[in-house]
Amino acid sequence: MTFTTVLFYILAAVLVIAAFRVITARSPVTAVLHLILAFSNAAMLWMLLGAEFLALLLVLVYVGAVMVLFLFVVMMLDIRMDTMRQGMKTYLPLGLVIGLVLVLEMSFVLGSTWYGSGPQAPVAGDYNNARALGEVMYTQYVYAIEVGAALLLVGMVAAIALTLRRRRDVKYNDPVAAVRVRAKDRFRMVNMPAQSDRAQAKRDAANGVAAAPQGEKE
Repeated sequence: MTFTTVLFYILAAVLVIAAFRVITARSPVTAVLHLILAFSNAAMLWMLLGAEFLALLLVLVYVGAVMVLFLFVVMMLDIRMDTMRQGMKTYLPLGLVIGLVLVLEMSFVLGSTWYGSGPQAPVAGDYNNARALGEVMYTQYVYAIEVGAALLLVGMVAAIALTLRRRRDVKYNDPVAAVRVRAKDRFRMVNMPAQSDRAQAKRDAANGVAAAPQGEKE
């Protein structure tokens, strides 16, 4: 048994334990942390299989962005697990049946792939996994990639449209009105006669207002 095989079994065992803890942890923060651990081990397994680009993509996108975002959201929402667990026993049998069906389907797919895969294809020393993946994605599966990109764009626009509600207590800035503004609408010249302190003192004396001391003048 080689070192790569031993490392594969260790990473696979940690991955299974972390995935099990994701669905059994009482705290949502603990579940998210175990999910980060599961993604990290999956990235290491992909690295062992030679898929370096997918491994780095999993770490950068999921572990570095999505899971950290989930962790911050869960910590800020202060989710009460007692309220979430209400009615869990009612849907537990249906959930177990669906989980069993999914496990059987994955077992059949993995079994057929494992027994019919054959030996590993030989690759050259200068083989570039990222380039090969890019060529396959944008040549053989280019329409599927375009459809997926369009679906993600539509989902993003729909999420923004559903969450960006117009509030009355917020002042909005209209860019069109800001561009069309004219100088005479914002700035007005007023011609006022000049006034001096002596003239003001005379006017105050005429009106019967006592002059303020020199030290109290503003």
